[in-house]
Amino acid sequence: MTEQKKRLGFFEKYLTLWVALCIVAGILIGNFALESVSILSNLEIFSVNIPVAILVWLMIYPMMLQVDFSSLKNVGKQPKGLILTVIVNWLIKPFTMAFFAWIFFSKIYAAFISPEQAGEYIAGAILLGAAPCTAMVFVWSYLTDGDPNYTLVQVSINDLIILIAFVPIVGLLLGITNIQVPYDTLVASVVIFVVIPLLAGYITHKVLIRKKGEQWFRETFLPKFKPVSILALLLTLILLFAFQGNTITANPLIILLVAIPLIIQTYFIFFITWIGGRKLKLPHAICSPAAMIGASNFFELAVAVAIALFGLQSPAALVTVVGVLVEVPVMLSLVALANKWKY
Repeated sequence: MTEQKKRLGFFEKYLTLWVALCIVAGILIGNFALESVSILSNLEIFSVNIPVAILVWLMIYPMMLQVDFSSLKNVGKQPKGLILTVIVNWLIKPFTMAFFAWIFFSKIYAAFISPEQAGEYIAGAILLGAAPCTAMVFVWSYLTDGDPNYTLVQVSINDLIILIAFVPIVGLLLGITNIQVPYDTLVASVVIFVVIPLLAGYITHKVLIRKKGEQWFRETFLPKFKPVSILALLLTLILLFAFQGNTITANPLIILLVAIPLIIQTYFIFFITWIGGRKLKLPHAICSPAAMIGASNFFELAVAVAIALFGLQSPAALVTVVGVLVEVPVMLSLVALANKWKY
């Protein structure tokens, strides 16, 4: 019975397939209906694309519904695990992502990518690296028998840190790579895609639990939002690839080239966190979600900010989308490792 439960949901299990189909659909739409898609791309306010903002908000809001800041009262339990998570996610991960991206896009791929393009590819990777996972980590933690309450505390802590640290870390790393940082757009993106849905999710969470109870909220209300979140993600990807069609058809290997440093970074962070957890003598139920939250990304936020900063057709946006493409198969391989090494 336990084995039956430890499975991904239908949409999550085949997320890579859905993303691949969106790539094909987006490229086809871009080739045959580019004018119609161009109209959507021009609907902007404060450099933020309105259709994409709505879709991304529909992705992020259901995730924020799961965050319970009352769980922070348990922050003193297993403090070593939380310290490890914070150090890896905010003092190591963004910088190793920037390093791997710089090595690959500026050096190894120099024959295939111009210096200007390399800068934007690196920027997209930085946005991924500076946004630790918020939603899917609940799935990875569940599949590896992680402590669900501890995972909730981790996610709540990271969401609070994102509000403070995301903008300065992204600004610092983009500045190092000589990319002009439009701080007003960056701050606006965090407000639109983190602060507002986080507050909305928190208020909804409190009101509905008070009126209907915890069990109804978890078992009836939350499941209704899963298809909405996935559908919004897929529609966003179709729109992105409709604009990336020319880039991909001109260089069909670009998705593979982008995927390689992202995959290396994911495994690197997982092993760093896992080894750190073992050295700190953390129990498996704490070590596993700590490693998973560091390895995976808040790709919804990264996609939204990449579009706001660099545009729908940018290499930066493409990198964040490839991050979605590789997320599920790579993380499932890490789930298998965590379960194999269970102690």
